[in-house]
Amino acid sequence: MNHNRISAAPLFAICLLLICMACGRDKTLQFKTLTLAGDSCGDCPQVNITLPQARGKTRIAEAINTALREEVISMLTFEDSLEVTTLDQAVTSFRKGYEHIRKLYPDETPGWKAELFAEISYEDEHWVSIKLSAYTFTGGAHGYGSVRYLNFDKQKGSEVESWELFRNQKEFQKFAETRFRQQEQIPANQPINSTGFMFEDDRFTLPENIGLTAEGIKLYYNQYEVASYADGPIELTLPFGEVRRFLNYPAKS
Repeated sequence: MNHNRISAAPLFAICLLLICMACGRDKTLQFKTLTLAGDSCGDCPQVNITLPQARGKTRIAEAINTALREEVISMLTFEDSLEVTTLDQAVTSFRKGYEHIRKLYPDETPGWKAELFAEISYEDEHWVSIKLSAYTFTGGAHGYGSVRYLNFDKQKGSEVESWELFRNQKEFQKFAETRFRQQEQIPANQPINSTGFMFEDDRFTLPENIGLTAEGIKLYYNQYEVASYADGPIELTLPFGEVRRFLNYPAKS
């Protein structure tokens, strides 16, 4: 009898175990691109939307798709009284808003425009972060561009607020202020607004938008948030090697 021969059943079990282990490590979500454009008529406002749409029926996929849809609806809906639940309805609302204003001011209403583009800025086994860039023009001297970071906890299967990224937000804020002052050349012994910034009460605060990127934690102050429109958005990127100790999950470098 040959005692060196390995039976088929144990070998199959070992292979199945290895496959399952590999699948367990591969927790990257699958996305498809969703594009939507407004009507192409000459008098219609220009609308272009590009979003990543998570595949599958998991909690995290549903959370991502719902959050993105709600963000776009919020940006495009012209009248609060209208019940808007889909992207198509949001585009229609934007168009009707333009038509309404044009009837009131036919000689003073330039064409409206809305461009929204979202992309995955970061993903690991714990987090997904999505950057939503938007530009809208509804009259006035200029349009308005903004960036919104949406963060998701894959373990919970839900969207999270920026403070939920951190174990201790107060300690992170102190660290971020030090780095912000270094980047913007603000002396440590001077008020945070001493060089022209417009932080409320002259105290450093974290931005509304904090996201994860391949380079690290991104602090993104939109126009008007802490500086004038002419200064544009203010960005600060903190490498993971410097901020990992503040995070609830140890994001990869």
